[in-house]
Amino acid sequence: MNRVILIGRLTRDPEIRYSQGEQSTAVARYTLAVDRRFTRSNGTDQQSADFIGCVAFGRSGEFAERYLRKGMKIAVTGRIQTGSYTNRDGQKVYTTDVVVEDHEFVESKNANPDNAGGGFAPIDRPSPSAASDGFMNIPDGIDEELPFN
Repeated sequence: MNRVILIGRLTRDPEIRYSQGEQSTAVARYTLAVDRRFTRSNGTDQQSADFIGCVAFGRSGEFAERYLRKGMKIAVTGRIQTGSYTNRDGQKVYTTDVVVEDHEFVESKNANPDNAGGGFAPIDRPSPSAASDGFMNIPDGIDEELPFN
Protein backbone atom coordinates (compact mmCIF):
# COMPACT_ATOMS: atom_id res chain seq x y z
CA MET A 1 0.00 0.00 0.00
CA ASN A 2 1.35 3.42 -0.96
CA ARG A 3 -0.27 5.95 1.41
CA VAL A 4 1.26 9.13 2.82
CA ILE A 5 -0.09 11.52 5.46
CA LEU A 6 1.90 14.68 6.18
CA ILE A 7 1.38 17.80 8.28
CA GLY A 8 3.66 20.73 7.60
CA ARG A 9 4.06 24.32 6.49
CA LEU A 10 4.39 25.55 2.92
CA THR A 11 7.88 26.92 2.27
CA ARG A 12 6.61 29.20 -0.53
CA ASP A 13 3.45 29.89 -2.52
CA PRO A 14 2.47 26.99 -4.80
CA GLU A 15 3.75 27.13 -8.38
CA ILE A 16 0.81 26.62 -10.75
CA ARG A 17 0.92 25.56 -14.38
CA TYR A 18 -1.76 24.33 -16.73
CA SER A 19 -1.34 21.41 -19.10
CA GLN A 20 -1.57 21.95 -22.85
CA GLY A 21 -4.48 20.69 -24.89
CA GLU A 22 -8.22 20.84 -25.21
CA GLN A 23 -8.94 20.30 -21.52
CA SER A 24 -6.14 21.96 -19.59
CA THR A 25 -5.49 20.60 -16.12
CA ALA A 26 -4.06 22.58 -13.20
CA VAL A 27 -0.76 21.27 -11.85
CA ALA A 28 0.36 22.77 -8.53
CA ARG A 29 3.80 22.14 -7.05
CA TYR A 30 4.81 23.12 -3.53
CA THR A 31 7.18 22.06 -0.79
CA LEU A 32 6.13 21.17 2.75
CA ALA A 33 8.47 21.60 5.71
CA VAL A 34 7.62 18.67 7.99
CA ASP A 35 9.03 18.53 11.54
CA ARG A 36 11.27 15.61 12.40
CA ARG A 37 11.98 14.98 16.07
CA PHE A 38 14.78 12.73 17.18
CA THR A 39 16.87 12.04 20.27
CA ARG A 40 20.65 12.36 20.20
CA SER A 41 22.86 9.73 21.79
CA ASN A 42 23.34 12.04 24.80
CA GLY A 43 19.57 11.98 25.42
CA THR A 44 18.73 15.51 24.28
CA ASP A 45 15.73 16.03 22.04
CA GLN A 46 16.54 17.67 18.72
CA GLN A 47 14.28 18.99 16.03
CA SER A 48 14.86 19.27 12.33
CA ALA A 49 12.69 19.41 9.23
CA ASP A 50 12.30 17.44 6.04
CA PHE A 51 11.39 19.36 2.90
CA ILE A 52 9.00 17.25 0.85
CA GLY A 53 7.95 18.05 -2.69
CA CYS A 54 4.23 17.77 -3.40
CA VAL A 55 2.29 17.92 -6.66
CA ALA A 56 -1.49 18.31 -6.98
CA PHE A 57 -3.47 17.82 -10.19
CA GLY A 58 -6.92 18.98 -11.34
CA ARG A 59 -9.25 20.24 -8.64
CA SER A 60 -6.60 19.79 -5.95
CA GLY A 61 -4.25 21.96 -8.02
CA GLU A 62 -6.93 24.63 -8.43
CA PHE A 63 -7.57 24.53 -4.66
CA ALA A 64 -3.84 25.05 -4.04
CA GLU A 65 -3.79 28.00 -6.45
CA ARG A 66 -6.73 29.72 -4.74
CA TYR A 67 -6.14 29.06 -1.06
CA LEU A 68 -2.62 27.89 -0.20
CA ARG A 69 0.08 30.42 0.68
CA LYS A 70 3.58 30.39 2.12
CA GLY A 71 3.66 29.61 5.85
CA MET A 72 0.25 27.91 6.02
CA LYS A 73 0.05 24.70 8.00
CA ILE A 74 -1.79 22.00 6.08
CA ALA A 75 -2.40 18.26 6.17
CA VAL A 76 -1.77 16.32 2.97
CA THR A 77 -2.78 12.80 2.04
CA GLY A 78 -1.56 11.12 -1.08
CA ARG A 79 0.98 8.65 -2.45
CA ILE A 80 4.70 8.65 -3.14
CA GLN A 81 5.73 8.65 -6.77
CA THR A 82 9.28 8.26 -8.03
CA GLY A 83 10.61 9.10 -11.45
CA SER A 84 13.68 10.16 -13.38
CA TYR A 85 14.73 12.35 -16.28
CA THR A 86 17.92 13.39 -18.02
CA ASN A 87 18.84 17.04 -17.49
CA ARG A 88 20.46 19.40 -20.00
CA ASP A 89 23.94 18.29 -18.92
CA GLY A 90 23.10 14.67 -19.77
CA GLN A 91 22.93 13.57 -16.12
CA LYS A 92 20.15 11.34 -14.88
CA VAL A 93 18.11 13.01 -12.12
CA TYR A 94 15.90 10.95 -9.79
CA THR A 95 12.76 12.49 -8.29
CA THR A 96 10.48 11.63 -5.39
CA ASP A 97 7.21 13.53 -4.91
CA VAL A 98 4.00 13.14 -2.97
CA VAL A 99 1.07 13.13 -5.40
CA VAL A 100 -1.63 14.93 -3.42
CA GLU A 101 -5.06 13.35 -3.27
CA ASP A 102 -6.38 15.68 -0.57
CA HIS A 103 -5.14 18.65 1.43
CA GLU A 104 -6.83 20.50 4.28
CA PHE A 105 -6.14 23.38 6.61
CA VAL A 106 -4.75 22.47 10.02
CA GLU A 107 -5.07 25.87 11.68
CA SER A 108 -7.07 29.03 11.20
CA LYS A 109 -5.73 31.97 9.24
CA ASN A 110 -5.34 33.95 12.48
CA ALA A 111 -2.86 31.38 13.82
CA ASN A 112 -0.42 32.05 10.95
CA PRO A 113 1.58 35.27 11.40
CA ASP A 114 1.92 35.64 7.60
CA ASN A 115 -1.87 36.07 7.34
CA ALA A 116 -2.31 38.95 9.77
CA GLY A 117 -5.43 41.04 9.47
CA GLY A 118 -8.06 38.58 8.41
CA GLY A 119 -9.36 35.08 8.40
CA PHE A 120 -11.57 32.83 10.39
CA ALA A 121 -13.11 34.01 13.63
CA PRO A 122 -11.53 32.29 16.62
CA ILE A 123 -13.68 29.81 18.49
CA ASP A 124 -14.42 31.03 22.01
CA ARG A 125 -13.67 28.00 24.16
CA PRO A 126 -11.79 27.63 27.39
CA SER A 127 -8.27 26.44 26.63
CA PRO A 128 -7.35 23.05 28.09
CA SER A 129 -4.40 23.02 30.44
CA ALA A 130 -1.69 20.38 30.47
CA ALA A 131 -1.79 17.98 33.39
CA SER A 132 1.35 16.78 35.15
CA ASP A 133 1.08 13.41 33.38
CA GLY A 134 1.50 15.07 29.96
CA PHE A 135 -2.13 14.66 28.88
CA MET A 136 -4.46 17.60 28.41
CA ASN A 137 -7.41 18.12 30.73
CA ILE A 138 -10.77 18.58 29.03
CA PRO A 139 -12.65 21.47 30.62
CA ASP A 140 -16.09 20.84 32.11
CA GLY A 141 -19.13 21.68 30.02
CA ILE A 142 -17.95 20.79 26.51
CA ASP A 143 -19.09 17.16 26.47
CA GLU A 144 -21.68 17.89 23.79
CA GLU A 145 -18.95 19.18 21.42
CA LEU A 146 -16.85 16.00 21.52
CA PRO A 147 -17.22 13.81 18.41
CA PHE A 148 -17.28 10.62 20.50
CA ASN A 149 -18.70 9.34 23.78
